[in-house]
Amino acid sequence: MRGVIQRVSKASVKVDGSVISEIGQGLLVLLGIEESDDKEDIQWLSKKIVNLRIFNDSNGVMNRSVLDEEGDIIVVSQFTLHALTKKGNRPSYINAAKPEVAIPLYNEFVQQQEMDLGKKVGTGVFGADMKVELLNDGPVTIWIDTKYRQ
Repeated sequence: MRGVIQRVSKASVKVDGSVISEIGQGLLVLLGIEESDDKEDIQWLSKKIVNLRIFNDSNGVMNRSVLDEEGDIIVVSQFTLHALTKKGNRPSYINAAKPEVAIPLYNEFVQQQEMDLGKKVGTGVFGADMKVELLNDGPVTIWIDTKYRQ
């Protein structure tokens, strides 16, 4: 499971021109799922995200989490995070989980984020053509892969 976590001042997701999720200060999480991902990956990544100390404290040092800030989260599925680009110029997505595997894991991840954050989490629409807007704060962007636990 791969996550790209972006600290945002605001973010939104539109599908067919309609806003389906919108937040102020918080995190936009782009989530890529592989066939081999499981509940352990979900729990580890979710806890890591909500506890990442990437918000500034009163001294301007990144020492606070989204929990500390009482911020919000939007989770957007993004199979392209598992793109393989070694050969040629057309990425291969063979490592990305098929929808029948990815959708339940995505939904479970969102539920875990809500439990860990203690409130509702915004989402995209799995498989839809989404327009994601964000104002990256910092910018702060962190990539995490559960296979490496880093």
